[in-house]
Amino acid sequence: MNHYTSANFSMTQSIGFALTKARNLVAAEVDTALKDLDISSQQMGIVLSLQRGIATTPFELSKLLGIDTGLMTRMLDKLETKGLLARSRSVEDRRVVNLHLTRKGEQVAAQIPGIVPPVLNARLRNFSRAEFEELKRLLAKFIGE
Repeated sequence: MNHYTSANFSMTQSIGFALTKARNLVAAEVDTALKDLDISSQQMGIVLSLQRGIATTPFELSKLLGIDTGLMTRMLDKLETKGLLARSRSVEDRRVVNLHLTRKGEQVAAQIPGIVPPVLNARLRNFSRAEFEELKRLLAKFIGE
């Protein structure tokens, strides 16, 4: 089923516009909340993914977070400069770069769960439990999960 046609399409009324606006709004609010940790919302995704062992290489992180490899390299460079992560070559395959959090990175990662949920909860304050669950369900369906 086609929901949009050339006749009814309006950029500001499209799902893409709403999703981008929502993402930018949440990212800005999370960025503000994370300011004292000196990381951005995008960097938070990297830090938490490494902490939880969800991804351990730049390629895995790029795929998981939907970030192109060039931007991922720049973000990893910044996190490494801040002393939050370290890179090492795989012993089995020298082409593979493994990533791990430093002690400082682990300390930053441990603080994130106390900072971000209040930001998200404030944005979701007018949602009922059922609406929240439906939003999660619809977004998962939209992105193909």
